Amino acid sequence: MNVYWNEMELAHDPAFFLQRGNLRQHFEVPGRALALLEGAKAMGLTITSPPPVDPSELETVHAPDFLAFLEHASTDWRAMPDSAPEAVPNIHPTPEMLANGAKPSATIVGRLGWYTADLACPIGPSTWQAALAAATGAIAAADDAAAGRHAYALARPPGHHAYRARTGGHCYLNNAALAAERLRAHGADRVAILDIDSHHGNGTQGIFWERDDVFFASIHGDPNGYYPWYVGHADETGAGAGQGCTLNQPLAQGTGDGPWLAALDNALESAQRFGADAVVVSLGFDASEHEPLSFLKITADGFARAGQAISRARRPTAIVQEGGYAVDHLGTLLQRFLDGFGA
Repeated sequence: MNVYWNEMELAHDPAFFLQRGNLRQHFEVPGRALALLEGAKAMGLTITSPPPVDPSELETVHAPDFLAFLEHASTDWRAMPDSAPEAVPNIHPTPEMLANGAKPSATIVGRLGWYTADLACPIGPSTWQAALAAATGAIAAADDAAAGRHAYALARPPGHHAYRARTGGHCYLNNAALAAERLRAHGADRVAILDIDSHHGNGTQGIFWERDDVFFASIHGDPNGYYPWYVGHADETGAGAGQGCTLNQPLAQGTGDGPWLAALDNALESAQRFGADAVVVSLGFDASEHEPLSFLKITADGFARAGQAISRARRPTAIVQEGGYAVDHLGTLLQRFLDGFGA
């Protein structure tokens, strides 16, 4: 199994994070990637730098104006007098504004609020380059899957909260969605995305909400008490042509291995009925019992069994890293999952 990784992903080092009204250290630190990289090396896996892709590849998922914003946001922000080192919004267009015909602003302050969903995605001087490197790895993993192999994209920053034209939840580009689109471009008629991060993959859901060629299943903490708060409920099943192609399985706080694995089995059975030719796994370790903001209580054994269950689907699989912030445990959790998967 190839592990796709680019050292540029370390350059994104966000400082601004607001939690319960307090400024604190950001959870999405470069050390996450280093811990995962050490876990992959300990397994003897092949670490490969992904080949560059044409920037237009990103437009299979993201709006061109959004991509231009991300690329230039830090430079435009730092050109303002008295600006902080990172670009952070102070206003977002509300539903009332949108109902009254709100439009994107020409200023960086206005564009920042327009293209971001929350305050968890500060944009620094190297954020764009790191996000691009992570996305390139996910695309390379999809290329392997299209050739009938399995691959792991050590993607950082993560991606599943990013919408077509909006960042959110530490995510800038939607790596899993890019992998799914790449598989479609290679000829997969139907692709299943299995999101086992502890947070609902709201950005991925939004991107494929009206599509019938990509099945999205998310197993996550109940949004009534957990990020992203507003979506991820069981009655969200898609719309239009995509009706029935979204499966949300929210779980109660404190849920352990048994119900979580049962939800995964249900998602895998649903993906099989959908007729998926290939699978993208949004792999988050923030469901771990060791997480600093632990909501679910999944053990290392649980992750190993999840890897086994997904491997039994016998579909070419691109595994794309999402969250997981208990840095001291990430390397072990990756090894247990990939051992279970049969890497």
